[in-house]
Amino acid sequence: MRYYYPQRYGPEWGSGGIFGLTYHKGVLYYTVSMEAEAFFSRGDDTEEVYRFQYLGPGPSSGGDTYNAVDFVDDEIFFGGWVHNPAVFKGKVNGSGEIDFRNKYSHVHVYNISEHSIRLLWSESIHDEYKWAGEISQIIYDPIGDRLLLGRADGHVNLGIYSLPRRGGKPTVISDTPGLKGSLFLDYACFDMQPDWRRGIDGVQCVDLVNGRLLKHTIESWSRISVDGGPVELRGSGYAVSAYTRYFHFIRGGVLVGNPVEPWIEEPRFVRLFDFGRNPYAPHRSNAIILGGGILAPFNAYTHGLLHGFGLSLEEPGSQSVSLARYYNTIVGPSVLVYITPPEARIVAALGARVTSMTVKGDEVILGYSSAPNLGGRDAMPVDAGVKGLMFIRKDALLTGSPPPLVFKVYGWMINNSYFGGIPLTGYREPRLVAYLSKPNKLVVYHYDLSLPPELLEQDTIALSKGKNTIDLKGYWSIVSFKLEESDPEARIHLILN
Repeated sequence: MRYYYPQRYGPEWGSGGIFGLTYHKGVLYYTVSMEAEAFFSRGDDTEEVYRFQYLGPGPSSGGDTYNAVDFVDDEIFFGGWVHNPAVFKGKVNGSGEIDFRNKYSHVHVYNISEHSIRLLWSESIHDEYKWAGEISQIIYDPIGDRLLLGRADGHVNLGIYSLPRRGGKPTVISDTPGLKGSLFLDYACFDMQPDWRRGIDGVQCVDLVNGRLLKHTIESWSRISVDGGPVELRGSGYAVSAYTRYFHFIRGGVLVGNPVEPWIEEPRFVRLFDFGRNPYAPHRSNAIILGGGILAPFNAYTHGLLHGFGLSLEEPGSQSVSLARYYNTIVGPSVLVYITPPEARIVAALGARVTSMTVKGDEVILGYSSAPNLGGRDAMPVDAGVKGLMFIRKDALLTGSPPPLVFKVYGWMINNSYFGGIPLTGYREPRLVAYLSKPNKLVVYHYDLSLPPELLEQDTIALSKGKNTIDLKGYWSIVSFKLEESDPEARIHLILN
């Protein structure tokens, strides 16, 4: 079994990662992207590798970049997207592109006892620049014995689909794009993300008993936000069900509650690791249930831009900042957060991004990558990152001290919007150090992740020009912040010891 994957051939936009990590009946499955290699490893050190040859002659690239996987009985279902054969169009002035005519969305099944793989379904529109919706989520329906598929990344054939467990033609359940989802009670819930730039607008749920489709649209994010602030660029991350609530993690935090019967508990938004337009987010990863709580990764550098995007995001009264500057500024390490309401606590600090997780015995297995997924003109013939597997003991995660951390936030990144959402549980000397170009005021919002979540207190602190040090020891749960006035030259350090 291999644990380390250096840069190899895999034409695509930047780096992929280790995706789909699943341990079931003695088999560890994962797909290495962008190399498009699916691994099935057993305890006797035997390993089977599938290079998606059922889709084309190769060489292939891609595989899965959203953790589209589920299992039942003796079968592991895995999906995603693959170029086969991959076509790299070349480079001009450092900028590269790929051809999408051989890009396929796919669903496969691996039979554990038979050591066999079957292609259940695939689709391509054979367009040079566009592609059919990738398979970003697979949910096994234990009532209907079928696969529910989420599709939101693509140009056509987006929405929620039903695929017979033995293969065949998918049928449309919803034409509203849904990237990620989870079983919730006797429903299968997905985000509603018709515009990936704006992010999710709510949650859509399939009643597994009677087949009804229910939609919960969020009209005002400020109204449901625990700290009272809005959230923009709400790109979908991953979802999980626990405590009879549906948790959907997005850029900026987590939506938690009951989207099926909101009169019982309306979903609320809890801000977590929100750094303005910076893409620090729970993207292209997955959460797992561990000890009855939720282990959730937030990634420092999932998406980046290098070429071809000289655009700016203009806001009244603020300086012009290129998209590349927003995307490529690293504010801090990736973190693993363990949620056991009312607490959320940081249990690990890691590198660029955690791409997948699963549990095997006493260990949590992490897949990681050292580089982001890049923009459409950043294609290259090799994967841009180093990828690998990492094993962490459960008891080390759950009983250890929180890691020392620093987050560095710039004024041009946040303006006077809400930011932060930093869990302080377990830290003895948390503080905020702000370097300002002018006097200002900082509002501190202190809240927890109880169910339902609750704002505990709100304080306003006067800040002077220059260096300001704010002791945060008086806050024991989660804190977010807001500058009263924009200060593009501000530098704010959140120091956790």
